[in-house]
Amino acid sequence: MSWFEEALVYQIYPLGLLGAPYENSHDGPAVHRLPELAEWIGHLRRLGTTCVLLNPVFESGSHGYDTWDYLTVDRRLGTNGDLRDLVKLLHDAGMNVILDTVLNHVGRDYWAFADVREKRAASPYASWFNIDWSRDNQFGDGFSYECWEGVPELVKLNHRDFGCNDMCVEAIRTWEREFDIDGLRLDVAYCLDLGFLGYLRRIADELSAKRGEKFLLLGECLHGDYNRWMNDGACDSVTNYEAYKGLWSSFNAGNMHEIAYALERQSGSHPWDLYTGRHLLDFLDNHDVPRIATKLDDKRQLVPLWGLLFGMVGTPCIYYGSEWGIEGEKTPGDRELRPALDTPEWNDLTSWIAQLAAVRAGSTALRWGSYVQLAVQPRQLVFERAVDGERVIVAVNAADTAVRMGFDAHASSGTDLITGEAVSFDGGVVLAPLSCSFWRV
Repeated sequence: MSWFEEALVYQIYPLGLLGAPYENSHDGPAVHRLPELAEWIGHLRRLGTTCVLLNPVFESGSHGYDTWDYLTVDRRLGTNGDLRDLVKLLHDAGMNVILDTVLNHVGRDYWAFADVREKRAASPYASWFNIDWSRDNQFGDGFSYECWEGVPELVKLNHRDFGCNDMCVEAIRTWEREFDIDGLRLDVAYCLDLGFLGYLRRIADELSAKRGEKFLLLGECLHGDYNRWMNDGACDSVTNYEAYKGLWSSFNAGNMHEIAYALERQSGSHPWDLYTGRHLLDFLDNHDVPRIATKLDDKRQLVPLWGLLFGMVGTPCIYYGSEWGIEGEKTPGDRELRPALDTPEWNDLTSWIAQLAAVRAGSTALRWGSYVQLAVQPRQLVFERAVDGERVIVAVNAADTAVRMGFDAHASSGTDLITGEAVSFDGGVVLAPLSCSFWRV
């Protein structure tokens, strides 16, 4: 058990939100944009946020994932002092802070790779990269190198090299010491060497012991058995892309059986369930996928869909702006997904999400309870979350008409955690159109 399992995570892509230029310069002055995030703290508290995830903040060439310098805050965002002050403000507001870290690859202008480009095999850092000296590349470097997903601007690090690994670990120790962060998101963790991940696990455990609380390692994983990265690997949790797809497509296709299967497979009580007892990071969108308000065919379904996110097993995450329903399609550079916003907004959807956050924060069953499916139909799903002393039934109706659902609640009545009203289970329950209900029984 740690602070993460009970958290509500709020994800911010600072280079986008703060309107930084897409391309960085090597010699421009620092522009103090990070302090502007202090104006969002009141909004985050009102939502119920307990953890802020900041996407890349260190010096890079463009989008943040082409790192130039692991130890210096991106000049487009400000200075190391700006980041240190922001983390303190968030801590003072009762929020943990996770930094997005890119340890799989660096940008071509990363200092060690620049040294290799200059000195070639004579560089002491040549072994930090997977280089083929017998071939050239499109830049005319006189050698070829392994890169991430075939993107030549993203130079893959060689984690079989101890010097490279020590560089990464020293950066992590520096971030924890200088900025007092509470954990890391490991970008493309599914690409990282498992031995290197084990090394990171040992370092994170040391930092946890030093701090007296969990220093979190959250891995970005897409598909496959997540236990590969959680059991004996580094990660305390991973991104739940498996459920992400089922969440939106179940609503679009009118096939709630899809997400029901995923939830039962991940967190049910059967011997084959994969992640029972674990908290994956659950999300409806993020900086790499279309906004959920764009992805949903019927935007009225945002209400029950957000309810399902907060009712399912795991740690919910909100991507900045989606709490009031902004839209955005995935385009080259993903700039539409990472827009500049002057101030946060608040509307009926935001209020609903804040209510959901408050209900989850006040319910041990919703934060820690087991998962048992009670009923599923094409547009409805009912399940139970339970711990000793508390049971909560979550009922989702994606249809635009009321539906009477019958299921075994093992009780004759309950209390609606949103409205406080009593509900009777005798003869079934009428689910309001486009709704999600939470009943304590």
